[in-house]
Amino acid sequence: MNPIPWLGLAFVLAVVTTFALARVAERFGRRMGVLDVPRAGEVQRWSAPRTGGYAMLGGLWLALVVAYLLRDQFLIDPEVGPGWNPVDDLRVVGLVLGSVCIVPLAVLDDKRRLGPLPQLCGQLLIAAIPVAFGLRVNSIAQPFGDPIDLPVWLDIPISIVWFMGMMNAINWVDVMDGLAGGVAFGGAMVLFARAYLFTEYSVALFPLALAGVCLGFLGRNRPPATIFMGSSGSLLLGFGLAGSGILGGAKLGTAILVLGVPILDAAWVILRRLTRGARPTIGGDREHLPMKLHDLGLSTGQTVLLLYFVSAVLGVLGLSLHTPPEAPSFEKLYALVAMVLVLLVVLAAVTVAVTRRRRATH
Repeated sequence: MNPIPWLGLAFVLAVVTTFALARVAERFGRRMGVLDVPRAGEVQRWSAPRTGGYAMLGGLWLALVVAYLLRDQFLIDPEVGPGWNPVDDLRVVGLVLGSVCIVPLAVLDDKRRLGPLPQLCGQLLIAAIPVAFGLRVNSIAQPFGDPIDLPVWLDIPISIVWFMGMMNAINWVDVMDGLAGGVAFGGAMVLFARAYLFTEYSVALFPLALAGVCLGFLGRNRPPATIFMGSSGSLLLGFGLAGSGILGGAKLGTAILVLGVPILDAAWVILRRLTRGARPTIGGDREHLPMKLHDLGLSTGQTVLLLYFVSAVLGVLGLSLHTPPEAPSFEKLYALVAMVLVLLVVLAAVTVAVTRRRRATH
């Protein structure tokens, strides 16, 4: 069994294919007029095609198909047999089918700019597909004893909320060139490394291919971006990260830790909007952390690099505390609590500073 060439091939294929298809998607988007134009409350300064997500989907699908076709040549041990779990294969099929269903929702959004309710309905249907294929949060690990098994009537809604929450968290953080792709790249690499450390090589394939897609797209999306991922790309990244977090055994603690910035930022923005009596899904109010950092004087590049750094630190922390999914350590629990508290304090401090700055300039 030699998984490294197999995984490396999938990663390289995802990077190269996505990078090449992004150029095609850019030309297609301009030709079809599928452009994202600058709007009030955004840092975007010029129009760009928002068709990059279709290139990302193509890169992911091709990498997965080729890798699974070649898997028998790399992941079969002569003495032990196949180095994968057929149940996980079925769950990956659910992930792939769910990603296919992103396309019609994204096409409709590109044409009509769907409102929050139609988007949530579409996300619900997308999330239900992998859940129906068995990709669910069946239990919640805790450091005080055995994992807490969840009944079906509870694990299904929790799993759907997990998928939908991650899709929206990544979608909302996609407000600056290269930000969502870079944060998702870090999260996918951490989830890949965790699966690899526990010799779940077939499970590690999906997050690694997703990381390759992010890296390939960043070649076109880094500041100043020539193409945006659009809803198809942000939904794919959130959906893929959510699936990677529970594929091969729930790793919610690691996923929440490494993706703490977009998750807590989304929760903070929802809370802020609700306290003002506004709809949680309304945009253009510059409530998201990247926008506030920009308002405090950081450039787009500086904001993106800062959030990359924070996500990288959280990712390294998550890997340094890696334990079997069924037996998380107290250290990981402490790290999660500390991460939540620190980020909430930072969000509150930045909010206060931005509010004072805005009042002083008006």
